[in-house]
Amino acid sequence: MNFSDIFKKGFLSSYTSENISVPHITAVLLITAAIAAYIFIVYRLITKKTFYSKNFNIALAGIAVVTAGIILAVQSSIVISLGMVGALSIVRFRTAIKEPMDLCFLFWSIAVGICCGAHMTEVAVVLSLVLTVLVIVLDRLPVGRAPMILVANLSDSKEEPALTEKVGKYCKYYKVKSRNLAMGQCNLVMEVRAAKEYEMMQELEALSGVESVSLVSHDGEVTF
Repeated sequence: MNFSDIFKKGFLSSYTSENISVPHITAVLLITAAIAAYIFIVYRLITKKTFYSKNFNIALAGIAVVTAGIILAVQSSIVISLGMVGALSIVRFRTAIKEPMDLCFLFWSIAVGICCGAHMTEVAVVLSLVLTVLVIVLDRLPVGRAPMILVANLSDSKEEPALTEKVGKYCKYYKVKSRNLAMGQCNLVMEVRAAKEYEMMQELEALSGVESVSLVSHDGEVTF
């Protein structure tokens, strides 16, 4: 045995942990699954999207368990860890994350899997509790109120100043977002923040030249 063989043997043995038993693997994955189920419930309760994606929520729980399994496999040998890095480096994800909150839950799920797989379950539990409190508190914090969308159809475009005057009577903030003219008619879309929405709608409907008027709420950006 030459110096090169001794160096390779010593180098690889320093990165090789003791064998992981089946009961140990089962316990780690079950603990990860329990925390992943907690993430599943929190995401379902907190998300306010119009279209709730159950498949994405299930994927969050699955990612935590899969990540824990990968960390357990990487701990067994440096050879496996290098092979895992090479295998995962060719994976490309094409699905775009459109909601920032979904990205937060995705990283939360991955972090739980890494912590549980690395035998740091306490970190995963404390992280989950702190992040839950943080998300709930910030979500209920009254930072601002989203404006309403007012849609009005006018039979005569010359009646727009009268409608705008009525809107200004009830709204401290209003802004024209879209104005479509066709054959003397006008379709007006405004962003408004009204204190007395019902009274405003009644007066707008009573205006001459107003065929229909609608007020729609949305969960988009908040205008201060």
